[in-house]
Amino acid sequence: MVYGATFVLFVPIALTAWAMATADIVRIPAIVSPTFGLTIATAGGFLLAMGMVNLWVYGGGLPMNAYPPPRYVAQGIFRLLPHPIYTGFTMLCAGVSIAVGSASGLWLVSPIVALSCAALVLGYERHDLRERFGRASMSLLPAAGPTSPSASERLACYAFVLLPWIVLYKGVVALGTPRDAIAAWLPFERSLPVLEWSEIFYASACVFIGLAPLLARTRDDLRTFSVRGLWAMTLAFPLLLVVPLTAPSRPFTPHTMLGQWLAWERMLDGSATGFPSFRVIWAVLAAEVYAKRWPGITWLCRGWALLISGSCVTTGQNALANVLAGFAIVGVVAHGAAFWEAIRSGAERIANSWREWRIGSVRIINHGIYVGLGGTFGLWIAGSLVGSGHQTAVLVAAFAAVVGAALWAQYIEGSSQLLRPFGFYGGLLGGTLGALVAPLFGASTWLILAAFSAGGPWAQAMGRLRCLVQGCCHGRLAPDSLGIRYTHPRSRVCRLTAWAGLPLHPTPVYSILWNGLVALAIARLWILHAPLHLISGIYFILTGLGRFVEEAWRGEPQTPVFARLRLYQWAAVASVVAGALMTALGHGGPAPAPHFEWRVLLASAVFGVFVWFAMGVDFPNSSRRFSRLV
Repeated sequence: MVYGATFVLFVPIALTAWAMATADIVRIPAIVSPTFGLTIATAGGFLLAMGMVNLWVYGGGLPMNAYPPPRYVAQGIFRLLPHPIYTGFTMLCAGVSIAVGSASGLWLVSPIVALSCAALVLGYERHDLRERFGRASMSLLPAAGPTSPSASERLACYAFVLLPWIVLYKGVVALGTPRDAIAAWLPFERSLPVLEWSEIFYASACVFIGLAPLLARTRDDLRTFSVRGLWAMTLAFPLLLVVPLTAPSRPFTPHTMLGQWLAWERMLDGSATGFPSFRVIWAVLAAEVYAKRWPGITWLCRGWALLISGSCVTTGQNALANVLAGFAIVGVVAHGAAFWEAIRSGAERIANSWREWRIGSVRIINHGIYVGLGGTFGLWIAGSLVGSGHQTAVLVAAFAAVVGAALWAQYIEGSSQLLRPFGFYGGLLGGTLGALVAPLFGASTWLILAAFSAGGPWAQAMGRLRCLVQGCCHGRLAPDSLGIRYTHPRSRVCRLTAWAGLPLHPTPVYSILWNGLVALAIARLWILHAPLHLISGIYFILTGLGRFVEEAWRGEPQTPVFARLRLYQWAAVASVVAGALMTALGHGGPAPAPHFEWRVLLASAVFGVFVWFAMGVDFPNSSRRFSRLV
């Protein structure tokens, strides 16, 4: 009863309070529409209720992860949607926010709710379902095969690929043009005339793209279109939000019916949605569907996609840079397997690159260079952001983070081998404590904490390369095409597990990729001079969500499990809650403009040497505590 009340009563109340407490720091215009909002909320509530009822009727249990139904459910609403409860709850949050006109509820709380639901599915439920029933939830993608797709599979492509794209795209339009927007037009483009007749090709994109799922010849073709579309969205939407390149429509006076149609169409779009051009992305992806169905007119299909792409410029709707960015996104997703293989093979080479040198009783290990460079770069970013006069406070927090990482790991994972491990959450806690004493050195706690939130993802991403060499933070068994093999005898995988030479999930790589996205998000908030406590809170939230998912793929046997979750997943949950409290209860001022000084780089280099020594140099012949890294 307590568990159920937590999610039925406490979580909604807490989310409502969070939206109210952050109303002053979310500066994005609200969408106010009681009718539209209540419609979305009602639909979400229906999905949520149906999911709960179906789990009770068909699963024989309650919709609770701690007390899951004993039977696998694939009937009722679960035949159409794999996660109706989470989908419905997210819609309910967004709908209520629109109905009451809450900007913070729509632009902060609802996206975090959606990401949290996704993290729970990817980081727990899918694995739990596989362990208990031998299969995960239904896939939203069509099955692979040479046969013709079914009507439901074609419909699924519209519902779970194209519709989310439209919703997210319109969401970015509703965000409005950022105040630091830069027009992407090249000098010669500003004087180009608007060719009204090219609206034929520009407007045809809706039909050209919309018919693709309906006309896909095989399941393989429909699946390829869906997968590439989802990956394109994964790459393109962060660019839309982070890169402030816009393309204000070039002015013109309509003289024809096509010109009037173009003028009307412009009212539905926004200049903030230009980089990259989604019209280009989807037109090229759709062209490949048609080319597979009618190989004899491949040239016509691809040619029409090129005409649509060119019309983005000739109608004055997009800049050339936006069009080229769209082609680049398509190139990446079309060769996604090759890109991943390059990343995977590179990670495998690093994982087996252990080198060490002995100088008397001292051992120098090559992987220390990665954390040394990461510490230098991360602290340089933090020191540059806080401005002149606050370097002492930055250094104190940085050293506190290293000490905290060492103490945390020694307490959690210390062993009779007297190893000197380091733990991320100990570093996060130590750095936070170091920021709390920043006022003693004339600096604001929120300023130091936000600066470390900006530099932290870069330092952590570079430090994960050390994890690859060390063999720590390794994953569990994975498919050959996905995993990396550890073969060096010094690697922790080869010394402490039975998985030497077997493909394992490259969890350090997953962490690097996620930290890259977090770094871009935090950098964007800083550039926009967001409140410091909002920057700090978002970092804690995003870091926690990423770690929750990553931890589910890890294979380290020494990590304890409590109530079905690994220890660091509980730490990740605490990080998310702490981040939300920071955004709600903090009172930091706006982020200042960065100010580079050479002495910042010098101090950062000194700290980098300290980190390199702490994590890359040890004394293998000593029996003292903290003496050995291996």
